[in-house]
Amino acid sequence: MEVKNFAVWDYVVFAALFVISSSIGVFFAIKERKKATSGEFLVGGRQMTFGPVALSLTASFMSAVTVLGTPAEVYRFGAPFLIFFITYAFVVIFTSELFLPVFYRSGITSTYEYLQLRFNKLVRYAATVIYIVQTILYSGVVVYAPALALNQVTGFDLWGSVFATGIVCTFYCTLGGLKAVVWTDAFQMVVMIVGFLTVLIQGSAHAGGIHNVIEQAKNGSRLNIFDFDVDPLRRHTFWTITVGGTFTWLGIYGVNQSTIQRCISCKTEKHAKLALYFNLLGLWIILVCAVFCGLIMYSQFKDCDPWTSGMISAPDQLMPYFVMELFATMPGLPGLFVACAFSGTLSTVAASINALATVTFEDFVKNCFPHLSDKLSTWISKGLCLLFGVMCTSMAVAASLLGSVVQASLSIHGMCGGPMLGLFSLGILFPFVNWKGALGGLLTGITLSFWVAIGGFIYPAPAAKTRPLPLSTDQCIQSNVTATMSTVLSSRPVIADTWYSLSYLYYSAVGCLGCIIAGVIISFLTDNMGCFMHWWTRWLGFLENLENGSAWKQGAESVFQNGLRRESLVHVPGYDPKDKSYNNMAFQITPF
Repeated sequence: MEVKNFAVWDYVVFAALFVISSSIGVFFAIKERKKATSGEFLVGGRQMTFGPVALSLTASFMSAVTVLGTPAEVYRFGAPFLIFFITYAFVVIFTSELFLPVFYRSGITSTYEYLQLRFNKLVRYAATVIYIVQTILYSGVVVYAPALALNQVTGFDLWGSVFATGIVCTFYCTLGGLKAVVWTDAFQMVVMIVGFLTVLIQGSAHAGGIHNVIEQAKNGSRLNIFDFDVDPLRRHTFWTITVGGTFTWLGIYGVNQSTIQRCISCKTEKHAKLALYFNLLGLWIILVCAVFCGLIMYSQFKDCDPWTSGMISAPDQLMPYFVMELFATMPGLPGLFVACAFSGTLSTVAASINALATVTFEDFVKNCFPHLSDKLSTWISKGLCLLFGVMCTSMAVAASLLGSVVQASLSIHGMCGGPMLGLFSLGILFPFVNWKGALGGLLTGITLSFWVAIGGFIYPAPAAKTRPLPLSTDQCIQSNVTATMSTVLSSRPVIADTWYSLSYLYYSAVGCLGCIIAGVIISFLTDNMGCFMHWWTRWLGFLENLENGSAWKQGAESVFQNGLRRESLVHVPGYDPKDKSYNNMAFQITPF
């Protein structure tokens, strides 16, 4: 593989990203030094506005995996990824109108506090532990995977970038708390868009204009976007992306601590909802940029694919390779793209560290030590940020030893997110479900989603279902062309071509629906019929209110509060139910 090293200006541009990110952390550490409360540190005193929160949300969920992976996905499989335009809209609407009001009005800091209010401590702790494990694993992979791809193509130092990312994220999270994370994410979001636009402008110009790009993509079957085949084994169709994608993104978005924590940091519920809807615009912009980058990349390599010709060793190296080719005579611009990719990494890992510190402090520390002083609480929160920063960086080191398992680890969010979505849906939408049903449903959902995902990793779906588009090496200069051949196992069980071949976008749906169905059945079997009928009557009343529209608010409030202990809803310090806002900047949740 040919490696093209960075020039001095590339390193200067890349270093500027880390310096500015660290400076934001220092700024908020100095600015907020007199507001020494854990509430100020973890949720920004609940006084954030929607603008920076919207940018932060977009940056956090558009990681370097998106920057590098989505263009490569479009290059290999075409532009059906654009259908995620619809999926993102569904996800944001469900999050803002269904899940957010429950969390915001409950006055919680950790989303898992709701599970204790609704069920009990056991359910809360089980969900928290699952979240901590999956987030540490995912954060490590998010740091390592792009660093490896960039190292193998650009010669950018692998471990230098891994440790620099971990150190900088930990530094500004520990110093500045949530406000530093949000404002740094906002800056990094701008860097991501600028990096994408630079590639789009120069790439389309190099290809002879956007019209030529579209024409060549059409000739290469890359623009066959809408496929309405209902076969759930097909990798990408309209239904797998809209239905399966909605489950997947709701699992890692709608009930994710990282998302909800920033939403509840807003000073009013209206600001929180505006943050989500403006974040939707950001998601759309990043999606369109990534898809067009993939199409431009195809127009560049349509006659000589660098992957199948052996110039690179993995699809996630396509985008860095393309950038190094595109900006070969423009020092500094490759560094800008790398800054774009690592902006996604920084924002994702920083949000994860902050969320991990929050759930650990709220779910474990405050329950064990309910009378901590504000000063000590803040120092413990900072210490947790430091601890999880070290753990996420260490996980990146461990990821280098996992080999091909890294690819499976990238889907861990979907595998755990689906059952989590099912668990919160049981609490919010099914008022008759008890704690036994919730815990049993969670374990069932986890088992099903891991079963199908691990099976799909061991026995990959056949090409007839994934349908990769043809790639040409006809005009490659190299004579030693090596074609990548998928390993065919001699003995393939029957289940491998059915259950294990399920589209990866349905993993979350399997976990979520398995959790809900098992939760309802277990609750029905372990609860008395009278209690079940009481809650079922209330649910039918809610549906009736929903139909006539006039009593929507009354019905919704009933569902939002279903199953919660009344004494926990009597009074939330600092919360004004009339304006749906928090006016106490020193707001602290009393541990339950």
